[in-house]
Amino acid sequence: MDKKQYRHELKFILNQKQATILKYRLSLLMEVDTNSIYKDHTYLIRSLYFDDTSDTAYYEKIDGLEKREKYRIRIYNLDDSFIRLERKEKNRDLTYKKQVRITKEQCLSLLEGDLSFIPLEEEGLLQEFACKQKLQHLRPSVIVDYKRLAYTYPIEDTRITFDEEIQSGKFNYNLFDSQIDLENVLEPGEVVLEVKFNDAIPSHIASVVMSIPMIRQAISKFALCREKKEV
Repeated sequence: MDKKQYRHELKFILNQKQATILKYRLSLLMEVDTNSIYKDHTYLIRSLYFDDTSDTAYYEKIDGLEKREKYRIRIYNLDDSFIRLERKEKNRDLTYKKQVRITKEQCLSLLEGDLSFIPLEEEGLLQEFACKQKLQHLRPSVIVDYKRLAYTYPIEDTRITFDEEIQSGKFNYNLFDSQIDLENVLEPGEVVLEVKFNDAIPSHIASVVMSIPMIRQAISKFALCREKKEV
C-alpha cells in the first residue's frame, strides 16, 4: 500500500484589491492551471458533499476537530465526462486527498444510494465509500459552487488558488443541473486564497505571498455552504 502524501494547506480571505495585486505578482513566477477555460484563466468547480444523519462532518469542522474527513463528488465546468469521487482527510494543517474517476451513471447511482455496481471483493475508494454509506448512512449534504484561478509551480508541487463567487446549492443535489438555485456565502468582493505545498513552500513564492498583509483563517467552503443552507 502506498504511503499517504500529506500536504500543507493554508487559507486566507482577501479583498479584491489584495487579490488583484497578488494574482499579478504570482503570474510572473508561476504557471496558470491547465484546467482554465475562460479568458481570465478561471474554471468552475462544483462539489457535492456527503454527510451522515448526524451531520458528523459538519460538526467536526465547527468544533475544530484536528483529525477529520469528508467525501465529495466533484466536476469541473459542469462537464459530466470527468467526474471524481474524493475523500479528503484533514490533520491540523495537513491534508490528504484520495480520488477515483467515476462515470455519470455510477455517480447517479451513488446519489440514489445504489451501491450494487461496486465490486466489494476489491479494495479502493469506492469500496471505502460503500462501507461508510452502509455503516454511517452517508447521504448528499450540500452542493458547493465556485470560480477558481489556480497557479502551479513544480517544486514542492506548489499550488496557489483564488476562489471567488462561492455559492451554496440549497436542497438540490443534482450536480449536472445548470439552473440550480445558488446563494452567495461570502461578502461581496471577498476571495478565498489557498496555499498548498508538500514540505516547504519555495522561498521566492513565500515572499510574494507574504507581501500582502493578511491573516490565516480556518475557512471551509463546505461548512460555509452548509450554514447557508439552513438560513
